[in-house]
Amino acid sequence: MSSDPWGRVDETGTVYVRTADGEQVVGSWQAGSPDEALAYFERKYEGLVVEIGLLEKRVQTTDLSAKDAQTAIDHLRQQVDAHHAVGDLEALRSRLDKLVATVESRREERKQQRAKQSDEARRAKEDLVAEAEQLAQSDQWRAAGERLRALVDTWKGLPRLDRKSDDELWHRFSHARSAFSKRRKAHFAQLDAQREEARKAKEKLVAESEALSDSTDWGPTAARYRELMTEWKAVGRAQREYEDDLWNRFRGAQDVFFAARSSVFAERDAEQSENLKLKEELAEEAEKLLPITDLKGARAAFRSINERWEAIGHVPRDARPKVEGRMHTVDRALQEAEETEWRRTNPEARARAEGLTGQLQAAVDKLKGQIEQARAQGNSSKADKLEKELEGRQALLDQALKGLQEFGG
Repeated sequence: MSSDPWGRVDETGTVYVRTADGEQVVGSWQAGSPDEALAYFERKYEGLVVEIGLLEKRVQTTDLSAKDAQTAIDHLRQQVDAHHAVGDLEALRSRLDKLVATVESRREERKQQRAKQSDEARRAKEDLVAEAEQLAQSDQWRAAGERLRALVDTWKGLPRLDRKSDDELWHRFSHARSAFSKRRKAHFAQLDAQREEARKAKEKLVAESEALSDSTDWGPTAARYRELMTEWKAVGRAQREYEDDLWNRFRGAQDVFFAARSSVFAERDAEQSENLKLKEELAEEAEKLLPITDLKGARAAFRSINERWEAIGHVPRDARPKVEGRMHTVDRALQEAEETEWRRTNPEARARAEGLTGQLQAAVDKLKGQIEQARAQGNSSKADKLEKELEGRQALLDQALKGLQEFGG
């Protein structure tokens, strides 16, 4: 018979293990010595120790599920309870009991963790739904559309909730996206309709612009082109594929017209500049007639100058007042000379002037006599009053005498 602290082998080859409840039969050994029997079953015990140690490590260091861990514990416990090993089986049961507690603790931790993750996922999805519902009312079509697509990707990365909650939140989320898509589609449909109307309107503007391009009615046509440009801006944009072509045709027709007008105006400006030089020469020739000494000769010369002037044509608008003013100055001098000559040679006017002068002279002589008489009588007040009256009559007389001189008197 052979024995150790945890087991023995009797004389029949039966192997026993010692437990708190007494000895338990491990098995029967007939193949060798009792020591070999004990060694065999001790190795089986060491195998269980190793398996329990590995399971403890897996439970502590891996994500082994509680279910799989419990299955492994139950399997090992069956082996321990079967008493097919020699060793401290109670110690193994104690370790397995601790493993059960550890697994349960881990199960509770994971349950709480899942609950926390679920709460976080719920809040995250509720936040996504709230933002999606807000974006559904946005008119920032591009930015809002891109953000909604990003929200879908975020949603896909979140854990699922319980089916009811997840379905309800997804329904709201999906409804918000659909509402936005519907509004965006309606907006762009309306925009397309507006742009189609704009295209038709601009086609008409282009047609009129092209029809006017060869006009030589410079002023009215240029004014109409300005009106067409105002109308073009008020119409709004056509579809992108039409807008550039319509604009190029619209502007191209105007460019043809304004290029032609510029060419004509350039020729006209050159011609008017030459006309200005000719008129300035005539104005200088007319100014040499001043001062007028020979009225008849000056009038004939000015008439010849004026005829040549009229034949020349237009000058630049900004130069016209100055050069015409020079001619008007000479013309006014001739008119004044004619008026002076007319007064000088008019018999009726001369007679009236002589009559007026005679009357004024008689009035002056009379006043002088009255003044002398008043002073001789010592009436200074009357004399002073008559002196003032004399001054006025004398001034009229002097003026009349000057006018009479113009008649050669």
